[in-house]
Amino acid sequence: MLFGAVLATATLPGVAGSQEGWDPASQEPAQMKIKMTFGDHAMTATLYDNPSARDFFSMLPLHLTIDDYSSNEKIAYLPRKLTEEGSGPFSNEQPYDLCYFMPWGNLAMFYADYRHPGLIRLGRFDEGEHALHIRGKFPLRIERI
Repeated sequence: MLFGAVLATATLPGVAGSQEGWDPASQEPAQMKIKMTFGDHAMTATLYDNPSARDFFSMLPLHLTIDDYSSNEKIAYLPRKLTEEGSGPFSNEQPYDLCYFMPWGNLAMFYADYRHPGLIRLGRFDEGEHALHIRGKFPLRIERI
């Protein structure tokens, strides 16, 4: 069994080493920009170039509901789960990250410090992110820009 693993690594070095040192948090922003609108508030975000963010972008436009969760985030449930391909842990969490919570299949929009396993970072808010601090439940429109 060990010989087979060594042989596979020796014959496929690109495959074996391609994931080494890979960190989803270090991905570059993609040319995928979105606008989220609720009430009189608009926020924009730039998505990262990862499979989950591309899957999310392909679903737009969306009409969802944004609601408070805990004391540091707002959430919105997607109509279906996103691909989790290419996901992995990241350690440089920051307020105004836009994430996907794999167990529940929802967007998580953080406006304060957070740390939680089970997240895929989809991108970061660029403008209007302070609207996340407004408490309440609202209709939410998400579209490409």
